[in-house]
Amino acid sequence: MRITFLLPFVLAGLVVTAHADDNPVIPAVTHQVDGSFEDIAFAVENAIVNKGLVIEQRSHVGEMLNRTKEDVGGQKDLYTHGDVYTFCSATVSREVMEADILNIQHCPYSIFLFETPDQPGKITVGRRGYDPSMQPAADMLDDIIADALMLD
Repeated sequence: MRITFLLPFVLAGLVVTAHADDNPVIPAVTHQVDGSFEDIAFAVENAIVNKGLVIEQRSHVGEMLNRTKEDVGGQKDLYTHGDVYTFCSATVSREVMEADILNIQHCPYSIFLFETPDQPGKITVGRRGYDPSMQPAADMLDDIIADALMLD
C-alpha cells in the first residue's frame, strides 16, 4: 500500500529530473567597453526604444545588493553600478514560443550592464545565453547591444 502511494511522486521526480538535465547552462554573451556607466545605460535604453520596444523595468540590482550587503552577511561591494533592463517583443516571443512552448520562461528579455569597484570605467554589457530555439531573441538582443555600443 505504501509503495503504491509513493509511486506517482517518484515518477514525477523522474520527469522533473529528465527536464533539468536537458537544459545545460549556456554562458552569457558579454562585451566590455570603456566609459561612463550612465552614458552607456542611456545608450542601451535608447537602443531598446529605437527598436520600437517598451522597457518594462530598469532594475537597480547593484544598488539593492550594496544596500542589503550587511543584512545578508556580504563581505564586499560587488558592483559600483549594476542594472538590468527588461522588455518584450510580441513578434520575437511568438516565433520562439512556437519553436518551443517552454521558451515562455525567458520572457521578458533582458540586457544587463555593470561596473565593478576594481575596474572603474569598464562597463560590461550583456545578455543571457540561449539554446538554438531562442536564436531570434538572441539576434534581437545582440542587435540592440551592438547599436548601443556602436559595435557595427
